[in-house]
Amino acid sequence: MQTSTSDQTFKLNLFNRWANTYDWLLPSVFYQAVHQRLLEFVSLPPAAHVLDLGCGTGKLLNRLATEYPQLTGVGFDFAAKMLAQAAQKSADSTRLSYAQGTSSDLPFPDAQFDAVFCTISFLHYPDPAAVLSEVHRVLKPGGSFYLADYAPSLCSGQETVTVAIAAGSVQFYSKIARDRLGETAGLRIDRQVHLLGPILLSIFVKPA
Repeated sequence: MQTSTSDQTFKLNLFNRWANTYDWLLPSVFYQAVHQRLLEFVSLPPAAHVLDLGCGTGKLLNRLATEYPQLTGVGFDFAAKMLAQAAQKSADSTRLSYAQGTSSDLPFPDAQFDAVFCTISFLHYPDPAAVLSEVHRVLKPGGSFYLADYAPSLCSGQETVTVAIAAGSVQFYSKIARDRLGETAGLRIDRQVHLLGPILLSIFVKPA
């Protein structure tokens, strides 16, 4: 799905406005519960180097750094004020860093990361195929991509669902749609499981 420049500008302004209070909002509380549940399915080498796409205020990256004391990671987001909050609240500034940009054009060399995470931000990306292609590029062979996001209701029978929000829209992807996107990018689905409510976790693997 392609979205307009005005859609992306609206979302950028929205998240920048939210940044200072985001961790107090109900969505953030729910997302943190999703992060906690997600960790039950994460398997990383002790000294993993990871990337968190759409990291927001850095909550997931901090959880991972606590769970894996030797882990290093990069939080990536398009909202500068979210990144400022993440850097300020970083669990360990020697192991965690933050970068700004768009997920369809990642500023990292090939095969840099043992794992890439994307929790409840994929729905905002206007070019999901390009994002998955970039994830494949920056993952090491054998690395995993953990995608947790809203999925369409099973009873809807739809592979993708677009929902209008104010000046923009979001897109939800079913198990089948995710599998197809991953296959096109060269990523294999290893497992798909519902975490909390409508949040579906898809674990992709880059073939070794």
